[in-house]
Amino acid sequence: MIVELVIAILIGATLGIITGITPGIHINLVAVMLLGLAPFLGNYVNPLIIAVAIVSMSVVHTFLDFIPSCYLGAPDESNVMSALPAHKLLLQGMGFEAVKLATMGSFLGLICVLALLPILIFAVPFIFEKLQDYIGIILVAIMIFMILKEHGLNKKFWSFFVFMISGILGIIVFSLNLEQPLFPMLSGLFGISILVTSISEKVRVPEQRITNELHFSKKEISKSVFAGTISGTIVSIFPGMGPAQAAILGGSLVGKIKDHMYIVLVGAIGTVSMVLSLITLYTINKARNGSIVVVQELLKTVDWSMFLLLAVIAFVAGCVGVFLTMFFARIFSKLIVKVNYAGLCITIIAFVSALVFYFTGVIGLLVLFVSTAIGLIPGFVNIGKNHAMGCLLLPVIFYFIL
Repeated sequence: MIVELVIAILIGATLGIITGITPGIHINLVAVMLLGLAPFLGNYVNPLIIAVAIVSMSVVHTFLDFIPSCYLGAPDESNVMSALPAHKLLLQGMGFEAVKLATMGSFLGLICVLALLPILIFAVPFIFEKLQDYIGIILVAIMIFMILKEHGLNKKFWSFFVFMISGILGIIVFSLNLEQPLFPMLSGLFGISILVTSISEKVRVPEQRITNELHFSKKEISKSVFAGTISGTIVSIFPGMGPAQAAILGGSLVGKIKDHMYIVLVGAIGTVSMVLSLITLYTINKARNGSIVVVQELLKTVDWSMFLLLAVIAFVAGCVGVFLTMFFARIFSKLIVKVNYAGLCITIIAFVSALVFYFTGVIGLLVLFVSTAIGLIPGFVNIGKNHAMGCLLLPVIFYFIL
């Protein structure tokens, strides 16, 4: 059994590498493929082994998925809010440092949530029961706070405008019944819009330094990880919410922090949200993540011993994820300066567009175009790009209030 578990962890980690560093290849897609193969694989291995591979893949993915966000400007839902701070560090020659900060946040968030397991097992059902009627109000308060934070009436207006137009886009996109609605929308708002700006401004990526130039206090790190853990925990309990909404809530909880500390916060949220989905599966029998839904389908019911095993697997996969992320960050740091960055941006735009067309067709390309146009507005009017998170926040507000 031990040998099978080790092999499952390694296979999961390999799949996590593929999904993590390849824009558009999501863990949910791979998990569903494994579920389809389960009847065949069941002739050779226990469904628990397949579940272990999926958990390993999912956790490793939360570490590695920051690499394309930083180096290629191709974020997914779990790290869209850190794409701009990471891009700034990349243009300062500190892309490796940005990835290291996200990895630090992910690993510390993982340790924190596992340390809190005895409390969370009892707290999750309580929070689910007591807060579900107030989530819509909480999110409205966060929306107002985000807009009022901008200085000057003009910026407040544009913040409200970007939030609402992004929110309307999100409502429309989710009503289209696309196979992967988030992919074209988030790629345009937070990925391709950054790449288009880089091309127009003729950005040149400087030599990337493998150093430890960023200095921060234990207090800053603790505050960011704590905010990421709390916000990731809260939003992971409720349907329709995920890491992106947690980033907004976490930013509100922690207040004003440096850009690089925001990267730590977002790194923590991604991994915390994944592990919390295991906890909600065990405590309230509800999986809040696509890959963990597949685990639920495979195992049917999760008892205490099974849950404890999956929690241990998550920790081991996290340790593997740290090593893999630092390894690939070094490779990307060396390669990114050897290519023409404008040409790379165009190639990534073409690649993402091709994937969007493959997964979502012509409608998806239209969503990509519109979301890219909206994603360019914050740069033109000098407001925070976080207001474009209305694409996810407004639909969720309507979900809980209406």
